[in-house]
Amino acid sequence: MKLQIDKAGPADRELVTSLLKEADLLTDDLPTGLEHFILARNEGALVGVAGMELFEQVGLLRSIAVSPDHQGKGIARKLVEQLLANADKQEIEAVYLITTTADHYFDRYGFVVVNREQVPEAIQQTRQFSGLCPTSAVVMKRDLTHTTA
Repeated sequence: MKLQIDKAGPADRELVTSLLKEADLLTDDLPTGLEHFILARNEGALVGVAGMELFEQVGLLRSIAVSPDHQGKGIARKLVEQLLANADKQEIEAVYLITTTADHYFDRYGFVVVNREQVPEAIQQTRQFSGLCPTSAVVMKRDLTHTTA
C-alpha cells in the first residue's frame, strides 16, 4: 500500500461526505472548504479522512474515518498524529473531541475524559457539541506541549 496524505479542499467534499456517512459520522456541519482536514489516499483513492476545527487557542478533532477495506493498517493513527502535530505547531493549547464509540481508541494519544462543563465556550458553541452529538457522548481533551524539534 502506498499511502499519501494531503490537505483536503472544497473539491473533495463529496468524497469526504460519502466516507463519513459510511462510517456513521456527522456531515451536516462540515466546513465548506474543509480547512484543516487531511486525506489519506491509496493509489489515488480516498481511504481516510480526519479534520480539526480551530477556535483561537483550542481545537476540535473530528471526522476521523477510514474505509472498511483499509482499517487496521495504521491510517487513522497517521492522520490523527499529523493533525495533532499541526495543531502543536500552531500553538494550539488543547484539543478536544466528542465521541460516542471511540473514547478508548483516543486514550493512546493522551486524551482524557472531561466534564462537558469544562469545555471552552468556543467548543460548546459548535453544532457538534451543542446539538448534533448526543449529550451522552464522551468529551475528551488533550493538552499540547509545543515542543520544538
